[in-house]
Amino acid sequence: MKAPVRIVLVEPREAGNVGAVARSMKNFGLSDLTIVGQVPALAPVAEWWASGAADLVQTSRRVTTLHEAIGDARLTIATTSSRGRVVTDDLSPRQVAGLYETLGPEDLLAIVFGREDRGLTHEEAMSCHRRAVIPTSPALPTMNLAQSVAIFSYELSLVSRVSERVTQPPRADASMIERLHEHLQALLMEVGYLHQEDPDRMYDEIRMMIGRLDLGEREAEILLGMARQVEWRVRQS
Repeated sequence: MKAPVRIVLVEPREAGNVGAVARSMKNFGLSDLTIVGQVPALAPVAEWWASGAADLVQTSRRVTTLHEAIGDARLTIATTSSRGRVVTDDLSPRQVAGLYETLGPEDLLAIVFGREDRGLTHEEAMSCHRRAVIPTSPALPTMNLAQSVAIFSYELSLVSRVSERVTQPPRADASMIERLHEHLQALLMEVGYLHQEDPDRMYDEIRMMIGRLDLGEREAEILLGMARQVEWRVRQS
């Protein structure tokens, strides 16, 4: 289980943007949305724009100050525009994901996004541990709020997927695989696919092909059942 993530919006001006942010978050499995300061009435516009993520808008937390929004976070990231900035401390979204990967399962990451027209103030940006910027084309350096949230959320989702422990189905043991080979080889001989004089020579290639499949226990049981059923049917006819 990866560390929790909170998306923080500071004084968003447009209800539609809040809804679009909620949708971007839900696309990538995030659900903690916190809104700082005075905001316009969100319903019903934000819920329309959320398009499937209205629940995130409805459960979003409202706080008065940025400190309230990020005070319990172990790592805080302020996002900024690349317009007119050359700051070596700025992280890319992928580098933020790299830091996220180092957090413990209870360590909250908060990513802070500023106002649509002017972003975060210097004081707000400096109140976070680190700052991050999406490298964009100089021809159009600023991005829509929801687009920015989507890029960071996507990069974090990649870390979550790689880090999750994937439970693999139990692999078929050697004795089950050997029973499969016995039945399959006998069946192929019975229908004339293998030559009676030297059936092993061709079947060795089939054996190697099945070996490359790394069959799970359930998969081997299905194939064994199929071979037995076809074998029975052939003998009946």
